[in-house]
Amino acid sequence: MNVRSSRRTLLQLSTMAGASAVLSGCVTAGGDGPAEQATGAVTDDNPLGVPEDADLEVVVFEGGFGSEYTQHAVTLYEERHPGAAVTHEGLQKVGEVLQPRFVSGEPPDVVDNTGAGRLDIAALAAAGQLTDLADLLDAPSLDDPAVKVRDLLLPGVVEDGTLDGTAAFLNYSYVAWGIWYSRSLFDARGWTVPATWDDMLALCEEIKGAGIAPWTWQGKYPEYMMDPLQSLAAKAGGLDLVYAVDNLAPGAWKQDGVLAAADAIHKLVTGGHLLEGSEGLSHTEAQNAWCTGQAAFIPCGSWLEGEQQDVTPEGFDMAMAAVPALTAADALPAGALQGSSSESFLVPAQARNPRGGLEYLRCLFSGEVARGFAESAKAMPVVKGATDGLDLSPGLASVAAALDAAGDDVFGYKYRTWYPELAVEVDTATGELLAGRADPEAWADRIQAAADAVAADDSIPKYER
Repeated sequence: MNVRSSRRTLLQLSTMAGASAVLSGCVTAGGDGPAEQATGAVTDDNPLGVPEDADLEVVVFEGGFGSEYTQHAVTLYEERHPGAAVTHEGLQKVGEVLQPRFVSGEPPDVVDNTGAGRLDIAALAAAGQLTDLADLLDAPSLDDPAVKVRDLLLPGVVEDGTLDGTAAFLNYSYVAWGIWYSRSLFDARGWTVPATWDDMLALCEEIKGAGIAPWTWQGKYPEYMMDPLQSLAAKAGGLDLVYAVDNLAPGAWKQDGVLAAADAIHKLVTGGHLLEGSEGLSHTEAQNAWCTGQAAFIPCGSWLEGEQQDVTPEGFDMAMAAVPALTAADALPAGALQGSSSESFLVPAQARNPRGGLEYLRCLFSGEVARGFAESAKAMPVVKGATDGLDLSPGLASVAAALDAAGDDVFGYKYRTWYPELAVEVDTATGELLAGRADPEAWADRIQAAADAVAADDSIPKYER
């Protein structure tokens, strides 16, 4: 669909300070709209009506998963539509580069909107900037024409990408978050992954005694350490705590479980359990320090093995474990795991070739590409059965085992997707907490003030779960 707006609406575009470049407010594209969108005949071989000779532009986030799988989908697309010229580009800061193109009404046909500099999907959806993916979801899959694309996806994937009843984006990887360690190191030292946070702190003292830093973290990107903190909070307070945070409930960030989780993470600081200098490390620098044995634990999502595969020493045998229970009285079981789908793919509403964009995603979400993703990225795809029969790498096998152990006790927060301006403040406050410049109470006060400001701002679309 074509969306037009006044110059005044365009001026509402802004770049958020900090980690994310976003589109904020109710914003739409400018000028007189894009060039006429291409369409083609709908046939059994071309169920989405892709124009056979229209160019396709794909822009992806250049991150830990690599680009082999997105290039694989390009190959399938070109095989099916040989008259099309396909361009494929990888970016680090997706929002910073693409924001002006959304403003001018000239976005790419497909965007992998991921990374610290991602666009604000909720704002894009509210502005009508995203193509409804319903036609894709109801299209026959590449694997089996009798099976719709939506029926290939793991439970919750379509829901994760749905905003106000519209399928706005589709996530590609199923991500679990936990704490990572080297099995070979732990076996050699006789260490056991702790079951509770008190056990963690006791083990940290033992690790320090061995001349190794207990933890490191990706200090330039505090979101990484926020993951174990909010996992501890969810375990302590259960899903009611999670929903209160996401729903901007008054006092949500001052709940007992949230404060106790912040205090638990803060004890890594006060106990001297962090690798010196971690605050100034990028994600790769911290992960490299961990891989070379300078620290025993690092927090990360399940993409870590793939991101580190070129530098991980032989025999390191990395593994992910669930974040320990905060206490024995937690509302969720000790094995509960933070997880959700991630790596968001979208088709801009003002793209020149949105039908081609949908077809590209049909190729991307095929079993063939998903299996290749599992092998090359060492990560879990959202396509059912994609890892069946594969010889999983140690890290990916540990992720699969953790998800299996968690069963139905997998939880996730949505405030980052819904309210990126709040997420920036959460990360800034968490950086201060881990640097020792804020205590848990000051941390909670700062975030609660930001959450209250978002709740009171009528220009920000609100969501509820």
